[in-house]
Amino acid sequence: MSVQIPQPRLIDPASVPALRWGVIGTGIAGRFVHAIHAHTAQRAVAVTARDAAKTRAFADEHGIARVHDSVPALLADPDVDVVYVATPHPLHREQALQAIAAGKHVLIEKPIAMSADEAREILAAGRATGVLVAEAMWTRRLPQADVIRQVLESGVLGEVSLVRADFGFVAPELPEHRLWNPELGGGAMLDAGVYPVSFASSVLGAPSVVRAIGTVAETGVDASANVLLATPSGAEAVLSTSLVASLPVEASIHGSLGRLEVLSPFFGPSGIRLVLGALGSEATAVWRDETFEAIHDGLGCQATAFASYVGRGLLESPVHPHDEVVSVMVTIDEVLPQIAAAS
Repeated sequence: MSVQIPQPRLIDPASVPALRWGVIGTGIAGRFVHAIHAHTAQRAVAVTARDAAKTRAFADEHGIARVHDSVPALLADPDVDVVYVATPHPLHREQALQAIAAGKHVLIEKPIAMSADEAREILAAGRATGVLVAEAMWTRRLPQADVIRQVLESGVLGEVSLVRADFGFVAPELPEHRLWNPELGGGAMLDAGVYPVSFASSVLGAPSVVRAIGTVAETGVDASANVLLATPSGAEAVLSTSLVASLPVEASIHGSLGRLEVLSPFFGPSGIRLVLGALGSEATAVWRDETFEAIHDGLGCQATAFASYVGRGLLESPVHPHDEVVSVMVTIDEVLPQIAAAS
């Protein structure tokens, strides 16, 4: 048996509008700005964050022309087309709504908000205002995501019955750190678990049953979670996340005719192994994404895709639509109290 992996259908960065980005926050934003400047036609033109000295240093490092002393000042900048919200999760709702009210397109770091209700509010506001709002689930716009979509559409896996995914790492338990601080949106599910849940959703859709066990840290946030999802079709997902254990950070899709494995780290540009045929006579093909020198350079793919949506006049991502963004948050909303109740 011959196994062939399709090539990704890429968006030419030069084919989309060159948007001017305003950045709120200087954490993960550093990797994002580096990626868009190195690999796309997008440009960060303004930034704001709480610490004035750090913000100025950030701007100097990345060649950003303007530093604003507040979010409202950045939103009032007529040279900003789109706002990238890269602050801690509890700030996403307020800042996204402010940006939408200012008539700016908005890309919001994952998770889009602290709950499904907040996500619905943000997305509804964007649609009502006529601006594009998207969650920065960059995994959906990586080259390998398009390869996965093509494999699933081809039917070579047969009937898909199981999805597995995990993302976990060991984080020093410092109560003041955002990962462990409930006031900063801490916990494994919101920071890392959103990736496995989103991956399962991209394959199986919304679950009809959510079951979870896990552990709770002394600060009250979830330190680990093991999640079982079931869908109306009967397909299931088995997902894990943790702040106290080093997990493989892999994902896989299992069908009646074969399986597709996403290499580690599955959330970033890595690669795919496609295995078809019966046990003992399996045929395998491997594709690796060697586009980028650093994993997070792949963040530029979502900026290019976002700009393409703006150019097409879209108000939501066709590969990560609003209903699905909300559905993922609904799942997390169901997981967290189950973990708390069992601890």
